[in-house]
Amino acid sequence: MAFDQTVHGGQGDFEAVHVDRGGFGFAKHLVTPKVGTQLQVSFMEIPPGRSAFPYHWHAGITEAYVILSGTGRVRTPDGEFDVASGDVVVFPPGHAGAHRMTNTGEEPLRYVDLDTTGDPDVIGYPDSGKTMAYTSTRETTIFRDADRVDYYDGEPDAG
Repeated sequence: MAFDQTVHGGQGDFEAVHVDRGGFGFAKHLVTPKVGTQLQVSFMEIPPGRSAFPYHWHAGITEAYVILSGTGRVRTPDGEFDVASGDVVVFPPGHAGAHRMTNTGEEPLRYVDLDTTGDPDVIGYPDSGKTMAYTSTRETTIFRDADRVDYYDGEPDAG
C-alpha cells in the first residue's frame, strides 16, 4: 500500500485482516501502512473474551488507542484498568509501555489504533520471553531471549 495521498473513510471502507488463534482474535482494517508513513492508523475490532495481541512493548514506537465502543481491560506494568467508549490510552516506547487489551464485554470492542512508525521496529514479549525484529527490508524475525549468544559467537575470525 503506497501512502502518497490523503486518506478518508470509515472502518468499512478499508479491507480487514482477520486473526483467530486461541485466546487471540481480531479484525484489523488498515488505513495507513507501517512503512512509508510516520503514523500507522487502523480500525481494530476484538471479539468478546479475547485479546488482539500478547502482552508486548515496542522499543521505539508510541501506540495510542481511542475506544469507539465496547469495554475492555488493559494490562500494563503499573497494573490493570478498565476502558470503555470515549477513553484514550497512550503507551510510551520501551518496557514502560508494555500492554495487552482484552475484551471484557459481550459485544465487539472497537477502537482506533494510532502508532508512530519506525523501521526497524523491535518488539518485546515479556510473558513468553521473545523478541521480534521487524524491518521492511527482510523477513520478520522472532527469537527466544534465552537463546542469546555472545556478539562474536560463530564468527570465523573471533578465535
